[in-house]
Amino acid sequence: MADVSISSAGKSPAPVELIRDLESTSGYWAAVWTMCTMPDVHLICDAPIGCFNLVATAVPDYTDAIPHIHNITPSVMREQEVTMLGTAGAVRKAVEALRQVHPDKQLIVVSTAESEMISSDHSDWLSKLDPPIPFFWSRSLEGDEWEGRDRVLLWLWEQFGAGRASADEDAARADRLVNIIGPTYGCFNSPSDLHELKRLIAGAGGRVNLVYPFEATLKDTPRLAESAVNVVMYREFGEPLAQALGKPYLFAPIGIQETTAFIRRLGELLGTQAQAEAFIEREKRTTLQPLWDLWRGPQGDWFATTDFAVVAGRTYAEGLVRLLADELGMKLAFASGRPRRPGEMDNIQIREALHKKQPAFVFGSLNEKIYLTEAQAKATHFVPAAFPGAVVRRALGTPFMGYSGVIYIVQEIVNRYYDLVFNFLPFDNVAAAGQLKEVSNPLTAASKLVWSEAARARLEQQLEGIPWISRISASRELRAQVETYAVRHQVREVTPEIVEEALAQQ
Repeated sequence: MADVSISSAGKSPAPVELIRDLESTSGYWAAVWTMCTMPDVHLICDAPIGCFNLVATAVPDYTDAIPHIHNITPSVMREQEVTMLGTAGAVRKAVEALRQVHPDKQLIVVSTAESEMISSDHSDWLSKLDPPIPFFWSRSLEGDEWEGRDRVLLWLWEQFGAGRASADEDAARADRLVNIIGPTYGCFNSPSDLHELKRLIAGAGGRVNLVYPFEATLKDTPRLAESAVNVVMYREFGEPLAQALGKPYLFAPIGIQETTAFIRRLGELLGTQAQAEAFIEREKRTTLQPLWDLWRGPQGDWFATTDFAVVAGRTYAEGLVRLLADELGMKLAFASGRPRRPGEMDNIQIREALHKKQPAFVFGSLNEKIYLTEAQAKATHFVPAAFPGAVVRRALGTPFMGYSGVIYIVQEIVNRYYDLVFNFLPFDNVAAAGQLKEVSNPLTAASKLVWSEAARARLEQQLEGIPWISRISASRELRAQVETYAVRHQVREVTPEIVEEALAQQ
């Protein structure tokens, strides 16, 4: 489904084409991954017995390292419910059984693609039960994951928070309370980025009120109104809830400049400017110190000559471009976010671009890793920056956000640069030289070979698809490969045809 971007000056909203992180993700997935984070909720999904396994068991295991989301049960829809009876009876049985097993939990019934196809809307009869049970129409067939998270967060506030809460704004400001809105299951790197975000809030003088819904209960929902400021963790979703709460809100930062601006603005909103400024100065001498050391070291001269690409959620795509291109001076090959905006490449175009020429670094999902493997991009480093994985990020020391995120990302890049040097400079050339020595031929001295200009041009053309940082070593490797082939075939002049034949031997 298409979303719309924020318009200005009365212009019509521009359509945004959304790319799902997974082909099967939907508003139903969003509902499960949002509501099931809260331990006092038990979800009944109106679905056949096996249709909840992917969202509740398989995918969370290889992303969030959760073996099974325990607070979800299917209604066990069968063929006879679909064709004759409808699913109300199956849902009623699940409700009665779960009320016996979990009397202390709030039951919520959620529609799925299967139930929506037969229009199983249970909102009316569920509302007449004692006590009533809420029904969430997930729009599994028409919505996407990000839109679904926005809808369910607003629905939770309207159902369980709005009208039940009262907040004294002056008291909230005095207590310096801050909500963090957004982290749910299925969000890339959320534990580590959440940990860094809490650290920044405390450094600026704030105190975390609720992390909603990731570290909250359903009963906590009214407390959302008690904060002075809200921080929306992701740009893909969460902003509508922040707007509904009617308090100032900020987005979680990525990069040096954005993090500094975030801390200062939070200090202004909380009345803790002096504490925020002191924290910024302290961070420059502590957390950010490795960055200055790297810029003064021998690694500093290659940032401006190294290119990268990003395909990730909007939060990480835009944040990495700001950090790597705008602040560190690396060359941006391309970037595409989810949701994808007009002018950004879709999956097919991304695949074609990576097959044609590979940047030195690609930040992305499993899709991009597959494209690089297809292109045999041995000189490109892939860095996970989005789901789907499989990649688990449960440790707290791998942030992308905040000052700590700057250091982690730069450290990753520098260490992978060292891998490039290690892999391409010493061993490939030694091996190629060894191949020449093994050739028994009157022309064993490769220096006696003559290269035609056309052959040199063909070799340069081959190098165009290799990242700049490894091109020198790759040039030596490919040249040695061609010369070994020429010597073995007793050729005195290297022609474009010889280059083609030699390269075909890879």
